[in-house]
Amino acid sequence: MKFHVLIVDDEKNIRQGLGKALEMDGYHTFLAEDGLHALEIVQQEEVDLIIADLRMPRLSGEELLRRVVDSWPTIPVIILTGHGTIETAVQAMRDGAYDFLTKPVNLDRLSLLVKRALTNRELVLQHRAMQEELDKRRQFTNIIGKSSEMHRIFDVIRQVAPTKASVLITGESGVGKELIADALHALSGRKEKPFVKVHCAALTESLLESELFGHEKGAFTGAVSRKRGRFELSHMGSIFLDEIGEINQSIQIKILRVLQEKRFERVGGEETLEVDVRIISATNKELKAEIEAGRFREDLYYRLHVVNIHVPPLRERKEDIPLLVAAFIKEFAAENGKPVEGIDARARAAMYNYSWPGNVRELRNCVESAVVLCKGTVITPDDLPPTVVADAESDTVKISLGVTLAEAEQEIIRNTLHHCKGNKSRTAEILGIGRKTLHRKIAEYHIQDAKAAGVADDEDDDADAGIGEAEFGGGPTGQ
Repeated sequence: MKFHVLIVDDEKNIRQGLGKALEMDGYHTFLAEDGLHALEIVQQEEVDLIIADLRMPRLSGEELLRRVVDSWPTIPVIILTGHGTIETAVQAMRDGAYDFLTKPVNLDRLSLLVKRALTNRELVLQHRAMQEELDKRRQFTNIIGKSSEMHRIFDVIRQVAPTKASVLITGESGVGKELIADALHALSGRKEKPFVKVHCAALTESLLESELFGHEKGAFTGAVSRKRGRFELSHMGSIFLDEIGEINQSIQIKILRVLQEKRFERVGGEETLEVDVRIISATNKELKAEIEAGRFREDLYYRLHVVNIHVPPLRERKEDIPLLVAAFIKEFAAENGKPVEGIDARARAAMYNYSWPGNVRELRNCVESAVVLCKGTVITPDDLPPTVVADAESDTVKISLGVTLAEAEQEIIRNTLHHCKGNKSRTAEILGIGRKTLHRKIAEYHIQDAKAAGVADDEDDDADAGIGEAEFGGGPTGQ
């Protein structure tokens, strides 16, 4: 993509000279003799960067800066100034200018500054686009996902939520099973009724029984009064039994009775209580193996397993990482008062390549740490945990000295495409370019041997680029 740079200076020789220099660097340029002419161009054309003199007739660079900051805040402005007005230029930076250069302009310094300003603008625009996608999806739940695996989960939730069917959610720790349960309740006809959560692994056998079914006064030492249990409290609503694979068989029998008869007694009580409750359960264990080992009742398993929703680990749905990272950056930047707006290409590649054994929960902690440690507006590899960066460095492309830039680019694209198993959407994400640009580069460099190298092309590329349905976006899974 060719960037468009607007040069504003009332001295014809300066604006034409700067225009030619930047065109030699590969930019398209617009030229304006004063601030009013510049505003006309910005209103009519696509402008990525403005280079403006401070002192101009009709409309000064200072006033032009103020209007651009107010109306087009994502367009960076570089101010040109003489040595006698450096204090004014510094004030302009306080007013929102990206940087300033003194005349006569050092072209090498200008080239570097323009490149930095445009790179920063691209990162900001990418981050804002991601946030817009997230904002569109903030309606019912905190689930984020655009992968085909998450799309399937969204479809199942939509179908199952309005019913009374019991749901068993399976998957590794940290994948976001509790948020799936939240979505099932929020989209059900019971959403106005209680939604009670019990983390079974956190309670001993006696405490868990009392928590689930309640107890009568004097039922055991310390039972000084009657207590209503979680099943009783969730009447007409839903109950979420997290890590249900951890409960013992005596409690399993009582839960089975609730499922079959919708009845139970409090611990130490004789009164039979009736309850109407939908049971949603979750586990990171393989319950069929637990059944074979004699630790889990088969009849309870089939009662809980009317519908199974399996949440795959993050390493199997890496398309979801960019959206999750964008959501976490926004959350933790606001929480910590940090001006972090995005993540650079190297850090993005490191996070994409890492295996995330702790799944979304680990990713969330990683981004929180990176935001806190970030010294600027963009997260770099220096802000990431060493384990994430080390994993990325083990998968590198070596470029020999003496090769041309085109040869280096070709090698990087070829290796990244191979690493992504031919998936062009993933390749473009890692490289920080659009898919159209990637397709053009592949054709330009005649990279046609993906399948010959043992890589399957992603014919479903356009589908991969989609994002989760509107009602399932807006916040992170696996919190």
